[in-house]
Amino acid sequence: MKKPQHIRARNFPSAQDEVQAAKPHSPYDAPGSSFRMAFADNEFLLREELRPVRLQLELLKAELIQQEQGVESTVVVFGSARFKSPEVAATMLDEARTGDDPVAIRRAEQMVKNARYYIEARRFAELVTLEADVLGEPVIIATGGGPGVMEAGNRGAHDAGGRSMGMSIFLPFEEAPNPWITPELCFQFHYFAIRKMHFLMRAVAVVSFPGGFGTLDELFEVLTLTQTRKIRRRPIILIGRDFWQRLIDFDVMIEHGVISPDDVKLFHYVETAEEAWDAIKAAYSEDNPALVARQLRAS
Repeated sequence: MKKPQHIRARNFPSAQDEVQAAKPHSPYDAPGSSFRMAFADNEFLLREELRPVRLQLELLKAELIQQEQGVESTVVVFGSARFKSPEVAATMLDEARTGDDPVAIRRAEQMVKNARYYIEARRFAELVTLEADVLGEPVIIATGGGPGVMEAGNRGAHDAGGRSMGMSIFLPFEEAPNPWITPELCFQFHYFAIRKMHFLMRAVAVVSFPGGFGTLDELFEVLTLTQTRKIRRRPIILIGRDFWQRLIDFDVMIEHGVISPDDVKLFHYVETAEEAWDAIKAAYSEDNPALVARQLRAS
């Protein structure tokens, strides 16, 4: 006797079923043929005219996976991909000192100094992960997925036994994603715009360590969207006052009238991981009675 179908059995086969069933049933299914189903035809999907579809797919893939993985809130960490861990920086300095190039030695010495940001990023991510529910709901660390400060952020979350997300971007010269990202939450993007949108879609706070063009791009995207009220206000923390104030003179911008005096209140400076995490908790304490009570007990 034929087994009865379940009442919720599929009415239509899945796309994967259709692709499997269609192999290879036609002499027209050959290179250069137009016979292949559109969604299974890479040559078609990669056409110039299909860029709007690829943008949509890139936004949708990461969104669906984050939903499936239960990711609702993130603390985003920006910073240089070029900073090294203290151990690696020390090795680089030893190697530089074996040569006679004073420029290489100075660069290596600066890299040793910059290793403090690697330490702070790793410690910050560890703190956030250990207290993942202190803001009233679980949060996870999200980074750009690469080396340097990004590696430190994912590594700190891993040290604490938690998950973290890495949103890598394909670049011809970029290294592979760092090994500390939760595999299910390791993404690769082609479009910078979609990647930056995903950075902010679930962010409850943004913490930026010193960095180069990429870090500045990401930071000013957040500042611009916040200033123009395209996104809600959230803590924006800059770690390393000396670096940021030497790099960007916001007083000059105020003097020339290109920003308002209140715009510098959109962010604030800290020096350590603990200060950054305390600032984020304080920003949400008024809306979180449980957090206020916990802070009072700890004081």
